[in-house]
Amino acid sequence: MAKYIEVEYQELDGDYLLIDLRSESEHEDYTIPGSINIPILNDEERKAIGTAYVRESTDKAKSMAVKAAAPKLPYIYETIKELEHKHDKVVLFCARGGMRSTVLYTWLTSLGSKLYKLKGGYKGYRAYINNELPIINEELEYIILQGNTGTGKTKILKELKMRGYNILDLEECANHRGSLLGSVGMGKSNSQKTFESLVYDQLKERNSNLIFLEGESKRIGHTLIPDYIYNKMRDSKRILINTDLEYRVKNIIEEYTVSENWKEEVSESLNNLKKYISESNIERYLNMLENNEIEVLIEELMKNYYDVMYKKGENKYQYELTIKGNNIETTCDTIEKWVKGLK
Repeated sequence: MAKYIEVEYQELDGDYLLIDLRSESEHEDYTIPGSINIPILNDEERKAIGTAYVRESTDKAKSMAVKAAAPKLPYIYETIKELEHKHDKVVLFCARGGMRSTVLYTWLTSLGSKLYKLKGGYKGYRAYINNELPIINEELEYIILQGNTGTGKTKILKELKMRGYNILDLEECANHRGSLLGSVGMGKSNSQKTFESLVYDQLKERNSNLIFLEGESKRIGHTLIPDYIYNKMRDSKRILINTDLEYRVKNIIEEYTVSENWKEEVSESLNNLKKYISESNIERYLNMLENNEIEVLIEELMKNYYDVMYKKGENKYQYELTIKGNNIETTCDTIEKWVKGLK
């Protein structure tokens, strides 16, 4: 039998692959970014076995688990064997580093596989993120890009990243743009645990402690920016981005019309604005959508909703720099010149 090798997440480096052995819904809710899912037990099996463990006995639950897992073993063996040839390290994990990963690890290593087992499973990984992210945050200096919806702040972040600067794209981590229409074209927003994992992943890749990010409200979709990050953002230097309305409308249309069902998604989101916009206006906006008057619709939403909401927060801050113009590269040139003056 191969030597039992257990590793902690922070010890992993080089070419490794994490395999999540939990059920498909556990993996979908949250996992370690970059892992792949090879469940030993599916959702129904896991639920039935858990019930047997509580209501009957440990032995009964173990017997059910063996019967449920047995038909999957040939596929699991062949799949993991193939993955071993593609990666230097293959690391198994389950919820807590318990039965699922231990039993499979022991069986596969007895057949000659050289595998690794993640200490503490997902729970151990999560504890590491909860401990490490606040420590990283303390080391950072944030520079916040502020500006109305559609001013191209995300595009500016991407360009700054291309130029070698560190960014934290909170909307990418949340898989949501942060506004009430922010889910359009994005698919399912991420869970809180996934959000925090992706924030950690972006920050750990930094080459300095200077980080650019967009100004956000505390809630982005279904996720909340952790207090320790949000409080630091509030006290950070800010750059105000101003662009003309026509440019902003164009940006929003580009972003919101990428999915096949974007009209249905916009319609659903508009109906969620009823506590902010009168029903008569909602009806009018829906008619614009139906009649493909998209530019008019977006412009009205800008003027009557987004800009009004944004104006309430804009005046709370002092700005180190205000940039006016629609050219992303020119804007980034100005930011670069300003950053060099900080040193």
